[in-house]
Amino acid sequence: MSNSILEMRSITKTFPGVVALDKVTLTVERGEIHAICGENGAGKSTLMKVLSGVYPFGTYSGDIVFENNIKKFSNIRDSEAEGIVIIHQELALSPYLSIAENIFLGNEIKTFGLIDWNKTNQEAAKLMARVGLEENPVTAIKDIGVGKQQLVEIAKALSKRVKLLILDEPTAALNDEDSAHLLDLLRHLKGQGITSIIISHKLNEIEAVADTTTIIRDGNAIESLHMKQDSVSQERIIKGMVGREMENRYPARNPEIGEEILRVEHWNAYHPIDRNRIVVDDISMNVRRGEIVGLAGIMGAGRTEFARSLFGHSYGTNITGKVFKSGKEIKVKTISEAIDNGLAYATEDRKRYGLNLIEDIKRNISLASLKSFVSMGLVNNNEEFKKASEYRDSMNIKAPSVLSITGQLSGGNQQKVVLSKWINVNPDVLILDEPTRGIDVGAKYEIYLIIQRLAAEGKGIIVISSELPELLGICDRIYAIAEGRITGEVLRKDATPELLMKYMTMEKGRS
Repeated sequence: MSNSILEMRSITKTFPGVVALDKVTLTVERGEIHAICGENGAGKSTLMKVLSGVYPFGTYSGDIVFENNIKKFSNIRDSEAEGIVIIHQELALSPYLSIAENIFLGNEIKTFGLIDWNKTNQEAAKLMARVGLEENPVTAIKDIGVGKQQLVEIAKALSKRVKLLILDEPTAALNDEDSAHLLDLLRHLKGQGITSIIISHKLNEIEAVADTTTIIRDGNAIESLHMKQDSVSQERIIKGMVGREMENRYPARNPEIGEEILRVEHWNAYHPIDRNRIVVDDISMNVRRGEIVGLAGIMGAGRTEFARSLFGHSYGTNITGKVFKSGKEIKVKTISEAIDNGLAYATEDRKRYGLNLIEDIKRNISLASLKSFVSMGLVNNNEEFKKASEYRDSMNIKAPSVLSITGQLSGGNQQKVVLSKWINVNPDVLILDEPTRGIDVGAKYEIYLIIQRLAAEGKGIIVISSELPELLGICDRIYAIAEGRITGEVLRKDATPELLMKYMTMEKGRS
């Protein structure tokens, strides 16, 4: 008898004008960690939404066989009742409720029709212990970090007697320590007999934790690889994802670096709530024309806080310091001032701050430069459409039209829309905060080419990234930041992961 817990047979799912899944077949063995890989838009998340009932029976063709029985889920509650629980990339937690309240939300523990808070907190504490979360159950979700919030989601899944746990990009927003803890937890759950499906673009993590990896490309299941048995490498997975060999993950670069275009002197910013806590501490740095400069640091080091405080004081209080562009001091106290003075900032959180997901591509691209499309007090829709279409072609945004809704695009294509929006303001200095977070290796390569093209046009580029290989692969010079201070500056030829990590973990007072 088969040891499989799940079979998805010839699953086909279509949207208007698009075949998202084309007769996809997937088998998951009981008790394994099964990875699903593919480029953005390949159909990975769509397949899991079919499985979990987000796309109900009748909206797709094919069969879902779970524990040897065909299932016809009408909604998520149906799949959860069978022990299938999905944790989406955007966590579905209520920030102002406690950990315990979130764990049992919709599944409350009641006595005589009333919520039993003592038992709720006691049972939550037991589940939290299973996932290694040591917080008080009454702690509000907003008061814990993203890594711990992921653990709350898993504890919530365990409360539903999960048999098959689906995690969509679970480590995309986590630092290395939290990511390692989450992967260890998956191994621990495997030891308890819980099967996991993990969707991830981080191939090193898949290589470390997965028993089997299924590759999906253009809505088709290409192959399933047994990781240990077949000695599968990251390069082998990439070949299956993109349909070709990728000899180098970072494009070759011959920079032509010109004169200084941006200089920041003695920049300071304090926390917006705790106004006695300094977050950006006396940072001085510069960027030249045609140069790609990296900012390296562990989560919480102050990289994003520095970038946002510099870009129109959009973060922090009591901000001080000077900014010079091409040798002339400029004012950047508002976002409008920053844009007018040639600065642009592409946020790390494209879905919350970078895009209007219910708007079309056209409007998202024009948002930061809307006044350039205004004539006689009205927006010229024809010019807006024409410009957006030019970016769709030049940035290779995969969408039927610039009238497509941005929220329906893959992560990589959404990121290209964010970049298009800021390139359209024609900045001299472009700050890119985690520009490739949550996108696949093929889309990353396209983003790197775009960054190089912008540098070749004479723009100064600042890249913030939590992936050291990325910074080493694309940057000409790298600053390391720790506890809000710059602790080191390294040229590309001298940069190594070990040296950057030394600077990134340097405490105040050390040199």
